Amino acid sequence: MLKTGIKGSQELTVTKDKCAGALGSGELDVFATPAMIALIEETAWKSVVSFLEPGEGTVGTALDVRHVAATPVGLKVRCETELSLVDRRRLVFTVKVYDPFGLVGEGSHERFVIQYEKFMKKVDEKRNPPSGEPAAQ
Repeated sequence: MLKTGIKGSQELTVTKDKCAGALGSGELDVFATPAMIALIEETAWKSVVSFLEPGEGTVGTALDVRHVAATPVGLKVRCETELSLVDRRRLVFTVKVYDPFGLVGEGSHERFVIQYEKFMKKVDEKRNPPSGEPAAQ
């Protein structure tokens, strides 16, 4: 059962492929904001997956984060998430990312609980719409 207070934590080492220059978010070899966001999303969904019913998952729907400090290649970053709000299918997480020198990023992340089959049916309808509607280009 989903309830507030569920925590998640993950750590990774910053490598060149996770830097701004490699991900197109800048030119420098520092931990990129898109990589930080991916770490936040992964940490959040993994923290609640064992509390879901079979056939359920979560999808990210909103992020409000600040990237407050640069982290160079070779250092570890740690993401911590805490489920702070459960509103039916809507989940809101408080998120923080640290390196050995302190806070790197913080904010909130929203996810929704979905039924995989129902969700993918809607996705497939975009690929193969009912006759008479234009297919996605």
